[in-house]
Amino acid sequence: MKEHTYQVTVDWVGNTGEGTSSYTSYQRNFIAQALSKPVLEGSADPAFRGDASRWNPEDMLVASLSACHKLWYLHLCAVNAVNVLEYVDNAQGRMVEGDAHRKGHFTEVVLRPQIVVSAESDVTLARQLHDTAHHECFLANSVNFPVRCEPAIHRQG
Repeated sequence: MKEHTYQVTVDWVGNTGEGTSSYTSYQRNFIAQALSKPVLEGSADPAFRGDASRWNPEDMLVASLSACHKLWYLHLCAVNAVNVLEYVDNAQGRMVEGDAHRKGHFTEVVLRPQIVVSAESDVTLARQLHDTAHHECFLANSVNFPVRCEPAIHRQG
């Protein structure tokens, strides 16, 4: 069994001078860093007093699921002679609050990749490879809610 470790530093930068003396006395802003990578500026979702111009954990979760699926999909296409020329995913996650048992939680993420393959590529195979990518995606295998994929695949030209 292989094991991989990922280390990041999340540094809260929202102390306005009063610390957390009250719910409204501090900003939710943070920076996330990983060795030799650009800094990611984050905050809470604006619904929770966050800064809308920064990434929030919910955005990052949806983006991570989308990126993981895409990386597996491109790999599978490359080894199965499906030539992907364009890939844009308009992913959407749904989170609910108010459940007395679970608090806020995601109920699903839907991936909606728009894909262009070369004229010679097998579109049927390109569509089938999404199922395989879903089963291979490390992150989709790690969450406790459904991750669905609704791809649109077009041939070049």
